[in-house]
Amino acid sequence: MYDWITDGTLVALLGALTGVALGLAARLGRFCTMGAIEDMLYGGSDVRMRMWILAIGVAVTGTFALSGLGLMETERSFYLSIRWMPLASVLGGLMFGYGMALAGNCGYGAIARLGGGDMRSFVIVLVMGVSAYAVLSGPLAYLRTRAFPQADVTAGTHPGIAHLLSDIAGLPLVGTGLAIGLFIMLMALASRRFLSDPRSIFWAVVVGLAITGGWAGSYWVATHGFSAMPVVSHSFSAPLGETLLYTMTGSARPLSFAVGSVAGVVLGAFIGSLFKGHFRWEACEDPRELRRQIAGAALMGAGAVIALGCTVGQGLSAFSVLSFSAPVTFLSIFAGAAFGLRQLIEGFQPAE
Repeated sequence: MYDWITDGTLVALLGALTGVALGLAARLGRFCTMGAIEDMLYGGSDVRMRMWILAIGVAVTGTFALSGLGLMETERSFYLSIRWMPLASVLGGLMFGYGMALAGNCGYGAIARLGGGDMRSFVIVLVMGVSAYAVLSGPLAYLRTRAFPQADVTAGTHPGIAHLLSDIAGLPLVGTGLAIGLFIMLMALASRRFLSDPRSIFWAVVVGLAITGGWAGSYWVATHGFSAMPVVSHSFSAPLGETLLYTMTGSARPLSFAVGSVAGVVLGAFIGSLFKGHFRWEACEDPRELRRQIAGAALMGAGAVIALGCTVGQGLSAFSVLSFSAPVTFLSIFAGAAFGLRQLIEGFQPAE
């Protein structure tokens, strides 16, 4: 694109900038999927779950606003360019959610904790990245493609909620998406307890804007650069494996949005932990806990590839373009995590 920077480096920098915002939100705003589910099921609080819903609403509104301004084509996103596989969304989501309960965090949460010095999360990140690539393009890829063959959308309606409603009702696509996004935001804000917590609202908005910024940056590079670049936003399943590959073979492969995104979250979480005075080195002292975290990370990596995204990839990025897969996968992740938490609480507590 420019003489002084390649398209890959530029899109990686854009991924890193928006990734820093996600890392700060995790450390300073306590934005966390696992924490939101635990609070809702066992803590008597839905504040962090409403943060997620508000972030979704902001991301949907922002993404379709970009589309209306000609700064984004939702149809170019991966989530709307292939046919939806309902079974893959359900099975992969259940696997990811159960693995998340075992590991104690999703990929995004593990990266954020790693930025705060948690070496247990380093193990989760490594195992999840390797597991994801084993299913994506490694020895298990053949089984995945046989069970869940991906097919491009060649004709008809793209697998998106706004696209379907627009076709059925004859409404403008952008207006439909904006209306849905605003409705989701109103649902999230329909709580006095949440409204009285401006910090949570602020960080939820930051997360939604980070997802929107990812789409805007990658689309701009894809449409103005000289290289064939994908239009993407944040996800933390296969990108973990891609980051590991770049770390080992960076001299032979270009930078990407995914690598920048992961690095940005680590940096943002590191800055946030220093700001809060929470940075400290931590390690796992219980072999049983480490075994459970490794098993959970392996399940998350595989499940995310099958479901085509994790809590962020499907729960935010795919949701922002209103893909059919997003709500189904997110609910499946919730169900898998709820089952895993119930098993842990009833099956791993010491006998009294």
